[in-house]
Amino acid sequence: MTEPSTDLLRILHLSDTHLFGADPSGTGDRPLHYGRVDTTAALRRVLDRASVLTRLDLVVASGDLSDDGSPDSYRQLRELIDPWAAARGADVLYAMGNHDLREGFEAVLGARERVATVRGRRIIVLDSSVPGAGYGAVDAAQLERLRAELAVPAEYGSVLVLHHPPVPALTPLLAALQLQDPQPLLEVCAAGDVRVILAGHYHHPLATSVRGIDVFVAPGVANTTDVTACAGHESARTGAGFALVELPARGPARCVPVSAPAPDDGTVIFDLPPDEVRRIAIAAGPAA
Repeated sequence: MTEPSTDLLRILHLSDTHLFGADPSGTGDRPLHYGRVDTTAALRRVLDRASVLTRLDLVVASGDLSDDGSPDSYRQLRELIDPWAAARGADVLYAMGNHDLREGFEAVLGARERVATVRGRRIIVLDSSVPGAGYGAVDAAQLERLRAELAVPAEYGSVLVLHHPPVPALTPLLAALQLQDPQPLLEVCAAGDVRVILAGHYHHPLATSVRGIDVFVAPGVANTTDVTACAGHESARTGAGFALVELPARGPARCVPVSAPAPDDGTVIFDLPPDEVRRIAIAAGPAA
C-alpha cells in the first residue's frame, strides 16, 4: 500500500454498529441483530480489515452505535474501538443516532456534541437524533451554536459529523426517516468553512456533493441496505464495511468504501413489503 501524504487527514469512518448489551442473566450472551447478525463479530471483522491501513489520524463512528441504548453496549464499543485507535495514534469521536439513547451514550461516551481539532482540521459532532423517533432533525439552537463555531475559520477547514445525512435517501423507509429540512443546516455549513460532512443511517456507502460540500455516508457495520429492492420494499442483506476518508490540507477530499467480507454476505436479513414500510414510517417518522 502506498504511504499516504503527510498533509492528509486520514479518517476511518464507521457507522451503524448496532451493538447490544450483555444478557442480564449473566451468561454474557448478546442478542443477534434481527435474530441473525452478531454485530460484535461484525465490528471486530471491520476493525481487523482496517488494520492494514498504514496511518490513521481519526476514527469517527457516526451513530446508531447501540441497538438497545444500554450502557453495556457503549462500554463494549469503547473496549473494541478505543484501544484499536490508540495503537495507531488516532483520536476517536462518537456521534448519536436514532437508535442511541442519550443517558447511556453520555454515561459512557461523554457529550453528545463536541468540537475537536485534528491535524489542523476542526471536527464538529452534531446530534441529529430525535428522542423516540427514527428521523433526524437539527433545531434552531443547534444551528446557532454551529454558526457561532464556524464564525472563526479553522486552519484547514471543518468536518461535520452527524448521523442523518443532509441528502435524500434512496429507499422508501429511509426516505421517511431522513433528516428533516436540511437546507438551513447546509446554508450554515456553506457560509462557514465546512468541507466534508460524514454521516451514516443509510447502511450503504454514498458519496455526493451539495452546496460545494462533500457528503460521505459510511457503509453499515450491522448490515447493508439493498438499494435494488423491489419498488416500495425496504430490504437489507448481510454485509459490513467502513469508509476511508482522506482530506488534504487543500483540494478535494476522497472517500473509499471497503467491505469486510464474511461467508454469508448477501443473505437477505429482511424484506419489508410496502404496507409494513408505511406502518414503520408512520410510527417512527415525523408527525403528518
